[in-house]
Amino acid sequence: MSREIYNRSWLAYLLLLPTIVVSAVFLYYPAAQAVNLSLYETLQFGTQRVWAGFGNYSYLLTSSDYHSSIVVTIVFSLIVIIGVMAISLVVSYLIYEVNIGTSSYLIAAIWPYALPPAVAGIVFFYIIHPSLGVLTQPIQAIFGVNIDWFTQGGQAFIVVTVAVIWKQIGYNVIFMIAALNNVPDALGEVADLDGVGRFQRLVRVYMPLISPTLIFLVVMNTIYAFFHTFAFIDILTQGGPGGATNIMIYDLYRNAFEFNNHGLASAQSVILFLVVGLLMFAQLRLSDKYAHYG
Repeated sequence: MSREIYNRSWLAYLLLLPTIVVSAVFLYYPAAQAVNLSLYETLQFGTQRVWAGFGNYSYLLTSSDYHSSIVVTIVFSLIVIIGVMAISLVVSYLIYEVNIGTSSYLIAAIWPYALPPAVAGIVFFYIIHPSLGVLTQPIQAIFGVNIDWFTQGGQAFIVVTVAVIWKQIGYNVIFMIAALNNVPDALGEVADLDGVGRFQRLVRVYMPLISPTLIFLVVMNTIYAFFHTFAFIDILTQGGPGGATNIMIYDLYRNAFEFNNHGLASAQSVILFLVVGLLMFAQLRLSDKYAHYG
């Protein structure tokens, strides 16, 4: 038997109206404008437009620099997603099994997430600065490497990736701890009686039970890696050296606000939206196949 919540359909539409208006003004209209602008070549700081059709897309698809930016973005995102998920899962599991001082460990794990991205970037800048960083000398002494990520592309990529992972761990720990706390204690006790080791228990007992949360976090971390890491790139490397950290969102920003090529930047935003949309679709299809929803 169905249950009607609203007697009149217009009341439901009226309650949805604020959401529809906000989405139309701040999401759908700007998206439509971006698609429209991507078909033009902009001149004189965007004050004049010349019809270019798919010229911007053709230029991007044949540009070796843009191809390099796509490769850097994909590698960067994969490392960030896997790194964040793996470290957060281990940290969450260790905190979950601790009986004393749990709140202190939890606060220590999630405080980087409380920092604004720009502040976190500045903090990390001085932690690992080639000459001023507090960790620079110890790392050089232990690993025998000369830290100079201002000129070494590989080092710059590693520094940015570590900073981005460090910032996002707290967000993941919050959700993973909540999911682990919802697992019945009896399952852990049974695993103990069967002599299942701690790592095996995490992989074979807890991970399948919290898989919906893990799938959700994979999606959120993907969005984070593609769109929310701009501040770290801008503060730490500005896309360099030699394009080693020039991810797609930062390349888009430079074309729009440094080179005033708004048409090309709009085409990049459309491509970036399609890439992330396809990734979201693939991840959600996989979640239907592998996630355990009770």
